[in-house]
Amino acid sequence: MYRKNDLIIIIPTYNEVGNIQNIVKRIYDVLKEINFKILFVDDNSSDGTIERIQQIKKEYKFVDLIIRTNVKGLASACIDGFINSDADFIAVMDCDLQHDEKILPKMWEKLTNNDNLDLIVGSRHTEKGSAKSGFSSLRSFLSKIAIKFTNLLLMINVKDPMSGYFMIRKNKLTPVISKLQPNGFKILADIIASSKGNLSIMEIGYNFKKRQSGESKMSLIVAIELFALILSHLSYSLLSVRFILFAMVGASGIFVQILSTYILFKLLSISFLNSQILSVFIAMTSNYYFNNIITYKDRALLGKNYLKGLFSFYLICSIGALANVAFADFVYKNLEIWVVASILGALLGAIWNFIINSTFTWKIK
Repeated sequence: MYRKNDLIIIIPTYNEVGNIQNIVKRIYDVLKEINFKILFVDDNSSDGTIERIQQIKKEYKFVDLIIRTNVKGLASACIDGFINSDADFIAVMDCDLQHDEKILPKMWEKLTNNDNLDLIVGSRHTEKGSAKSGFSSLRSFLSKIAIKFTNLLLMINVKDPMSGYFMIRKNKLTPVISKLQPNGFKILADIIASSKGNLSIMEIGYNFKKRQSGESKMSLIVAIELFALILSHLSYSLLSVRFILFAMVGASGIFVQILSTYILFKLLSISFLNSQILSVFIAMTSNYYFNNIITYKDRALLGKNYLKGLFSFYLICSIGALANVAFADFVYKNLEIWVVASILGALLGAIWNFIINSTFTWKIK
């Protein structure tokens, strides 16, 4: 017999009030013979989710809650749950009732009865697994492409590396917790890639159900974050996911600046100098907006803080532009290779903008 709370089930939540009661009851019904705890990690929900969990805690002693007010995001919620879990086994599942709780006992049995098994993945893409009821045709198609892409680039071999439903030994998870990226939704792929082939993995098929209540968190941004995660691992974690996202947004700003200059200069007949000045500010504003909803969405600025952040972003990036030009000019005068000088100047500016904006504009409170 395992000691109390040998299994902790981490469930990240944000505005899931309509699902809390059902998921607690469903998990209890299938695991009541096991000593377990449900740990909700909530991102300061505004729909009554927190109050519902606190109410349920009074009835079910195996329910616990972490409330996060300064950061958001599924991956970081899971990481906080890992850090605050002292059980030998940890499971992760969504709160939207799309993950079939009926396979939890089987996952537990397989993992606890086989010392050579480290991780069990609830899979939609293996035998007895299906995503037809929970996925649209387009999403199913894109998911299959993403899986092949992820397995190929991360050099892993899992039929459903995008799954958000799994159970793992804590002693296999602990060594990689500090390496995990807090951005994004695909925490399982990050765990597997960070483990460098040191995990023995089994997949158990289940039927991915339709969402019962609340809104889906999946979007184009999730795909962008997955791409950034893959690039981060390909760089051997030299580049963080957040820096890659920041650089991607910066690259989009180049397109915005060129397009703005064309419209202002060619179509509206504004002088080139004034067009360029306006285009720079338009591009900076675009970069700020997309960084706020993508790169720093876990610290997204709202209300009056949004305007304060915008002016901070303007100031920091203006200094970064001056540093870019000055350093590039210095390198060119010494090496006389303009391409190298330009690249190094741009790199210095990007690093400056990223570090200082992370520290001040989107600082963690």
